[in-house]
Amino acid sequence: MRDAPQEPDHVRIGSIVIRCYEFERMVQFWQAALQYIVGHTDEGFVILKDPSGKGPNVSLDQAFVKRTGQRSWLHLDLYTPDQSGEVERLVSLGAAHYPWRYEPHADYVVLEDPDGNLFCVVQA
Repeated sequence: MRDAPQEPDHVRIGSIVIRCYEFERMVQFWQAALQYIVGHTDEGFVILKDPSGKGPNVSLDQAFVKRTGQRSWLHLDLYTPDQSGEVERLVSLGAAHYPWRYEPHADYVVLEDPDGNLFCVVQA
């Protein structure tokens, strides 16, 4: 009998998140381009998963206006079994808390790296 795979006890890239104005077209494009399957859907949000389980997720997050300005629409979601410990560790390395309006029961914390790029730490 094989043991169930163990979740890593360290932070890992779980999703590459793309904000997108052409939401439905982007979902169709990335699903076909990567041959990924839909793993989760919510209103205006889709997680595409590698069917082999080897690659990171690609998450598409609907935007209601076209992108303007300099802020990137691409960011990493880091998955960890110890969100609070990992946030503390990343802040000690130079990340900063980003002022974000969280939805109730959010499972993520938004941080910015030393260069101001946003990323999320997600409780896995």
